[in-house]
Amino acid sequence: MDAFRLLELLILVAVLVGFVGLLLRRNLFLKVLAMDVMGSAVVALFVLVAARSGLQSPILAARPAVGAGMTAVVMADPIPQAVILTAIVIGLSIQALLLVVITRLSRVDPSLDLGSFERGGFDAGGRR
Repeated sequence: MDAFRLLELLILVAVLVGFVGLLLRRNLFLKVLAMDVMGSAVVALFVLVAARSGLQSPILAARPAVGAGMTAVVMADPIPQAVILTAIVIGLSIQALLLVVITRLSRVDPSLDLGSFERGGFDAGGRR
């Protein structure tokens, strides 16, 4: 088994662990943590797929001219890189927002158990 396949397998295991944690945990903080693990693993999978050998970064100081006897330089596509960077920023923003909401919910129920919020029974001040 080569290193690329091993990294791919480890990343897929991390996605699976995050998904299982999202389904099985009852604590809201652990659900957010599992979602973050899953999102980071998905970003790592895209980075691994994009890290093919033989590609050069499209950010160069001077581009060599293709002439007789010279081969064309294969450049990496910058669009998937921009999409992944955007996904990282959006994931961080969503995680921050969820942590703020969980912090506010911890004032109502410090255990952050999902069952207590599903039962309801809270008034406008957050009291039972």
